[in-house]
Amino acid sequence: MAIFLLGFFILITLVNILFFIGYFSFASAKESTSNSTPPVSVIICAKNEAENLKDFIPLILEQNYTDFEVILINDASSDDTLEVMEGFEKLDPRVRLVNVKNIEAFWGKKKYALTLGIKKAKNSTLLFTDADCRPESNMWISEMASNFKEDKSIVLGYGGYLKNKGSLLNKLIRYETFLTAIQYFSFAKWGIPYMGVGRNLAYTSQEFYAQNGFATHLHIKSGDDDLFVNQAGTGENTAITFNRASITRSIPKTSFSAWIFQKRRHISTAKFYKKKHQFLLVSFYLSQIGFWVLLISLLLLKIYWPIVIGILILRLLIQYIVYYKSAKKLDEMDLLWLLPFFEVFLIITQLSIFSMNVFSKPTNWK
Repeated sequence: MAIFLLGFFILITLVNILFFIGYFSFASAKESTSNSTPPVSVIICAKNEAENLKDFIPLILEQNYTDFEVILINDASSDDTLEVMEGFEKLDPRVRLVNVKNIEAFWGKKKYALTLGIKKAKNSTLLFTDADCRPESNMWISEMASNFKEDKSIVLGYGGYLKNKGSLLNKLIRYETFLTAIQYFSFAKWGIPYMGVGRNLAYTSQEFYAQNGFATHLHIKSGDDDLFVNQAGTGENTAITFNRASITRSIPKTSFSAWIFQKRRHISTAKFYKKKHQFLLVSFYLSQIGFWVLLISLLLLKIYWPIVIGILILRLLIQYIVYYKSAKKLDEMDLLWLLPFFEVFLIITQLSIFSMNVFSKPTNWK
């Protein structure tokens, strides 16, 4: 029995390490851009985001890029979002407004509102972000747009979260976002892109219409970003960018319950991913669970504990190398100090979310 448990532990750890080695495809990646400067339409869909729009839209309008417009979509807000948007529209001719009223929002939700914004855009290069997002630099549009080439119609960027050094929850949220980015960037490098984040995502209108927009998943509340990339992305048409100037950062949740609610919506779309993506993501997750459960069990039972400790050290060394190089790229270095704690906590949290989603469905985006 003891030798069987050790053998199973070694097998599970090997699977886990193979994923880390696979993630090295992103960790060791080099930026590859062109001199492309297409006219860009920045699209922001907002629902009850009046204060965030006041803070962050000026940062969009200050971008160092020669030809861009900003499409602001008011998705049936009940606060002053529409008035704030109208104010920006009057001040800057590059701002154009789409006002989605209640009856329209009822039928289409966010995806319908986004579709109206895309139809409003005069440029074929579409760059998406959220109302609570701020670009890391005034070269954000330039960096994202430079990745479009003749064969590239989708660009995945990193949408991180603003840092709060004194908050453990902030670090947990950022760690989950960081790990997700390692995965979707790595999958794209493998030639099987599976998702992007609407906080920092770009694609062409030609690609949007070729996929019939969001038609195949219009009935699903979430997924205007990840499900679209899952459907449209290929190894040939998808590019990634992780240059510091291309990063956006959003305001993170400040309570654990609000973050869980947000993640429930995000995770609920994963069951609609392509089967090969589901298989790989589940395999990585199960290998993590198996590693920690068997590690703790073997140590408590004192079964071949010197070998077990050696395997733990090897696994952590490989993981730290990959995560260190990735964190350096994405400016998330402060997350590395409590890596094992974050990993275990996230495993438990995700398991809880999966269980909750089985018994009740998460509600709409706002």
